[in-house]
Amino acid sequence: MHVLFVHQNFPAQFGHISHYLTTRHGVRCTFLSEQPATNSGDVERIQYRIRGGATEQNHYCSRSFENAIWHSHAVYEALESRHDIRPDLIVAYSGFLSTVFLRELYNFPIINYFEYYYHTYDSDMDFRPDFPCSPLTRLRARARNAQLLLDLANCDAGYSPTRWQQQLFPALFRPKIRTIFDGVDISLWRPQAGVPRRVAGRDIPADVRIVTYVSRGMESMRGFDVFMKAAKLLCDRRKDVLFVVVGQDRVCYGGDRKVTGQQSFKEWVLSREDFDLSRFLFTGLLPPPDLARLFSLSDLHIYLTVPFVLSWSLMNALACGTTVLASNTAPVREMIRHEENGLLVDFFDVEGLASLADKVLDAPHSYKHLGQAGTRLIHERYSLSVCLPQMLMLYEDAIHAYQATLRVR
Repeated sequence: MHVLFVHQNFPAQFGHISHYLTTRHGVRCTFLSEQPATNSGDVERIQYRIRGGATEQNHYCSRSFENAIWHSHAVYEALESRHDIRPDLIVAYSGFLSTVFLRELYNFPIINYFEYYYHTYDSDMDFRPDFPCSPLTRLRARARNAQLLLDLANCDAGYSPTRWQQQLFPALFRPKIRTIFDGVDISLWRPQAGVPRRVAGRDIPADVRIVTYVSRGMESMRGFDVFMKAAKLLCDRRKDVLFVVVGQDRVCYGGDRKVTGQQSFKEWVLSREDFDLSRFLFTGLLPPPDLARLFSLSDLHIYLTVPFVLSWSLMNALACGTTVLASNTAPVREMIRHEENGLLVDFFDVEGLASLADKVLDAPHSYKHLGQAGTRLIHERYSLSVCLPQMLMLYEDAIHAYQATLRVR
């Protein structure tokens, strides 16, 4: 079998499955992305180059589609001259129309990874009235679904990482989309005993409680401002807590700058209240092994999100046996059951968040059973050993179904 993966970045969501296919099943894997062409282990990497994109002359609502067409054409051009690339299966990330033009090159099945279908109401776009979306932004979201709908019509099968994400798609297409999580590497993300109490070069005394917050960017959609407000209350109530914040000072999702102006969201949040920053450790991004060790040190991990794509950091924290206190939002409820394998609190309830965190920090060992249950959840349902065979089955099913249709023709 020869599988061609297509994604802007490498390895993105396809790193684990491509490694699994090459090392465990002898499958040839080729990866097409915007990253420089090289080889990574047994995976050949090919680069595609975009020649253009949307301009101010394009309507605001159609710019994403215009950019996607340039991506799709670049993918087509990169493969058109590679006559040695004749995959049995194409697997791509949906949203950039990466595979739409490939029907003109290949007579092979296509699987798309479907992450998020936009809704303008009862969604991330209206969940936070303090960060409202403009009417034009709502129109743009509806237009962005055109790319996903083209991919849904064009592909032979698809998958989404969680049931909640799969259910966002139109009912007409849901039977085409399986729910398969990317998989958690439990050899890396696991409870670790006896980890030195040292974080980002700083020694943490044994009597200091460690509270962690992890997000790729510090932004409203991941509740950074809510976390900081609750952290301030905790700082006022107790002297034995250190907050370790992992992530970059940037906004990955949403339009926070429309509210904050020229300030970054982190700067804006910190400017609005008097925080004792000696109680906070901002580490920037951490390498996965360092983050895994931090999760094992953490007395409490706080995870907040609006109804949006679930963060890998939540799953990794659960895998490490960390006690998790999270927002009671739909994507989180798929993973966490209150007082069974974690704790849930209303996203906007700053006082409730601080009070529940205070209780955990009073007696962290009394809540260890929640972290242990979280680890069991990951091992039983979301580990690589569970998810990758499901992914391979999807690939094989798509190939067999496609071959059957060819025989009928």
